[in-house]
Amino acid sequence: MGRTWESLDDFEAFLDQGGTVEVDDDMPNAYRLAVFAFIEMHANSELMGGLTERDWIPRSPGLRHKMSVLAKTQDEIGHGHLLYMVAADMAVKTRQRMLEDLFAGRSKFHNVFHYRAKTWGDQVAISFLVDAAALTSQQAVFKKCSYGPYRRILKRIIAEEGFHMRMGEERVLLIAEGTETQRQMFQQSINDWWWPALQLFGPDSKPDDVLLRWHIKSERNEVLRAQWVQKFVPMLLSYGFSIPDPGLTYEAETDNWIAGPIDWEPLKLTMDMEGPDSARRIAEAAANWDDTRWVRDAMDRAPERSKRAAT
Repeated sequence: MGRTWESLDDFEAFLDQGGTVEVDDDMPNAYRLAVFAFIEMHANSELMGGLTERDWIPRSPGLRHKMSVLAKTQDEIGHGHLLYMVAADMAVKTRQRMLEDLFAGRSKFHNVFHYRAKTWGDQVAISFLVDAAALTSQQAVFKKCSYGPYRRILKRIIAEEGFHMRMGEERVLLIAEGTETQRQMFQQSINDWWWPALQLFGPDSKPDDVLLRWHIKSERNEVLRAQWVQKFVPMLLSYGFSIPDPGLTYEAETDNWIAGPIDWEPLKLTMDMEGPDSARRIAEAAANWDDTRWVRDAMDRAPERSKRAAT
């Protein structure tokens, strides 16, 4: 057993001083559950995102794009499995239980993976807008995350997610310089994915948000959301695309772009597993898990065969 604290006040003082919690520390149960739920949702989202990418390996235009989508698929699913291991070490659920809960629709994953990527433009929008939103959030967690095992895993994930975002930027540049048909396709994708990407940050943080209080997150949702808007509005406008936000305003005095009112109902629906593509996404993930059961069974039997061969 690692460190212990006599009270929650002592534990929070340790966190406020920049302390890092390790898996063998006697952390308060409320902290353990909050951190676990946060990591489990992150793991679920990485896995579901990887399955989204997998669908586009055969459909991507040209060998170069197919190879990059294949690599991204491997990255995302790998991130998911790393995060499941970190979460399982917290002894709240086993890795098996987390996956079973995901495929039964009992646990959550990010809103953007409740939508279907219908065109190549959608895939570009995901790698450009969605990956950037996820990266912005992850960087804010990594900055001061008080749970050591999660912070160390995030270092690798952020490095690879940054590459995914740069890949999206390159694709957008190619489309921006492409044909009018390509530009129209991507404009439609911006129209479809702008709001889900913006909603990924979540509503404004509550004053009593324990993830901020316990230094899991280092920044409020609305601040991260505003940073994302400030980056991508001028970038897309400079490429000749429009922003599907009639309430978007520009403040010349501060040189800031400010998003209009956000309808949070679509986000609530995805969190209730009632998004536009929730049922199909969960069913396909569950079917994939079942189809690959023979691999897991074979791996479970491998030590037995090795032991018999040695004798």
